[in-house]
Amino acid sequence: MKTSTFNLTFCMFLIFVCFTPFLQAQNTQPTGTAPVKTIEQLQKENEQLSWIKNDWPNFKRYREANEKLGLPAANEERVVFMGNSITDGWIRISPEFFEGKSYVDRGISGQTTPQMLVRFRADVINLKPKVVLILGGTNDIAGNTGPSSLEMIEDNLASMAELAKASGIKVILCSILPVYDYPWKPGIEPAEKIVTVNNWIQAYAAKNGFDYLDYFSSVVDSRKGMKAEFSKDGVHPNKEGYKVMEVLAEEAINKALKHKKK
Repeated sequence: MKTSTFNLTFCMFLIFVCFTPFLQAQNTQPTGTAPVKTIEQLQKENEQLSWIKNDWPNFKRYREANEKLGLPAANEERVVFMGNSITDGWIRISPEFFEGKSYVDRGISGQTTPQMLVRFRADVINLKPKVVLILGGTNDIAGNTGPSSLEMIEDNLASMAELAKASGIKVILCSILPVYDYPWKPGIEPAEKIVTVNNWIQAYAAKNGFDYLDYFSSVVDSRKGMKAEFSKDGVHPNKEGYKVMEVLAEEAINKALKHKKK
């Protein structure tokens, strides 16, 4: 028993002596593809990780703006646009669409529908709008916050719509815009998945008395991606893309407000 233990210990010692220099060389050898990060870069990454851990839905993004906005005026017909980077970028690329109107942009770049759902009360319901446009799901398909089934996307969209309805808010469920490939997640073939979710959104809206806003059909190309004239990266609309969306959104909002008055 003692001999066996001694032999095992001695073998482990030899392995340690032989391989330690090799491992040290591997650890100190430059790769050429991973430059050493500065202290400032590491601190920034740590802050980002801390923010994600402590505020995953990103309540902080609109907390101050929501407080400043306050409740609607007596005859104000407030409309909230709830979404991800497509909504977030809208007010930056085409600010004139929002100017002089009671349109409130509450998009956050990169967000998935579970994040949108968690902040839905703070960024939509508590603002007391007449109408909400819900546009989300593409980042779920891209896997931005981890794997997500189509059923999970549908459940989250349904939950937001039903929360809004229960709060007396008219709901416009928007189609996901077409994408042939995500630049940051190539090769996952999202086109057919988007078509499937859009078909579900349309059917769900019809069944539950919600309005369906079809952006998809007006900007899709033959590959079921977005037409090049409407997007630089195939995911996010450019100025021309937003112009197409604005016409459709205005029609849907006017229709919803008319229904709301009845």
